[in-house]
Amino acid sequence: MADLERVRVWAEALLRLHLDDSWSFGFDRAAKRAGLTNFTARRITVSKHLAARWDDDEVHQILLHEVAHAMAGARAGHGPAWRRIARDIGYIGGRTHHGEIAAERAGWVGTCPGGHSHVRFRAPKGRYACTPCTRAERRLVEVRWSRKEQAA
Repeated sequence: MADLERVRVWAEALLRLHLDDSWSFGFDRAAKRAGLTNFTARRITVSKHLAARWDDDEVHQILLHEVAHAMAGARAGHGPAWRRIARDIGYIGGRTHHGEIAAERAGWVGTCPGGHSHVRFRAPKGRYACTPCTRAERRLVEVRWSRKEQAA
């Protein structure tokens, strides 16, 4: 579990090392997205919810990922220029994170007849299939959604 103040120190050091003084760092409240590079505001943010539950190495990789975006520019996306810069500064991950999300913050909970749990952060619209059940049974197995009760 990463200490958020330590994450802030790392982030500010990486910004000073690789970017100019116009860039800043902060935490955001994202529940699924690990980090974000905002080119308009020239600000890199990391989810405080996810950083608090992941280990130091994972959070450091998120910071490197976002700094590489800032260095590569807004149009680079996850293309060759971004990949080269990311590799050069020590990033070893992929385009997206595969770590735990802040599922406890989801407002909607879904279940299927097979007992699989699903979460949504926004109200579900339309029908949703449970992927593991649908693959196994070779027919659509629908998820039933309910609004999660908020703790008092």
